[in-house]
Amino acid sequence: MITLNLLHPLQSIPIQSWTFDEESVIRIGRATDNDVILYSAVVSRHHVELRRHGCNWEVVNLGANGTYLEGKRINEAAIRDGALIRLARSGPQIQVLLGTSNTKEGQKEGQKKIPAKQSPNEPKPDKSRDTLIHPRSEEREDATQLDA
Repeated sequence: MITLNLLHPLQSIPIQSWTFDEESVIRIGRATDNDVILYSAVVSRHHVELRRHGCNWEVVNLGANGTYLEGKRINEAAIRDGALIRLARSGPQIQVLLGTSNTKEGQKEGQKKIPAKQSPNEPKPDKSRDTLIHPRSEEREDATQLDA
């Protein structure tokens, strides 16, 4: 299992989370065909992929503005539990939590879990994974989630 926490731009606390149980590739970007959709001017349509190799995960940059792991620009790198990924130099920051526990350090108890894939019984598209990041989000109190 892997959990991705979108962190508040000023307080470094989770403002939204996505949990994936079975996926071997998780795509993040602005396009609607990604597993995690982030609307930000600095995020590419297909910005980054997280790929599972057995029990390990790696991050692969696909974006024109770059991907940063622990503050260093990368093209491809192994990730560990608690790793911080930033999309572009000033873009959204995502904390990666690996493992089987539902609640990890830094994750709020009772935080909303959003399913990775839509259930076949639900006819409406799942907009809960869409997050609106304003280009000047550093000056805002928090990011705004799109209505379903």
